[in-house]
Amino acid sequence: MKKWTPRHEAPEPLEGNVVAVVTGGTVLWLVLFLVQLPFWGWYSRHGHQWWLWTCLAGAGLGVIGIWYVRGRDAALRRAAAAEAAESAAAVPSETPAGATRAAEGPSSDNRGR
Repeated sequence: MKKWTPRHEAPEPLEGNVVAVVTGGTVLWLVLFLVQLPFWGWYSRHGHQWWLWTCLAGAGLGVIGIWYVRGRDAALRRAAAAEAAESAAAVPSETPAGATRAAEGPSSDNRGR
């Protein structure tokens, strides 16, 4: 069993434009279905109708996949925005409290004296 034990940590997953990839695959399945549709009779006579149904199932599952990856992408963006807001709120202001008054100039009660 020791030979199957990993010796190092797995790398971080690669993130790409997953929505575009799934959308492209779905369009490809749909185009394959539409291209084969005129040959329905030939497929039926030769027992290959499953080719049409496979392409249609790929397009249908692709639509579900598009819905899923768009939701996942939105959730990742919300998490990144929340993390950025949290880290920005945790960092204290770099200017001391008195530095802003000095930068504003003399106060109004000292003018004219």
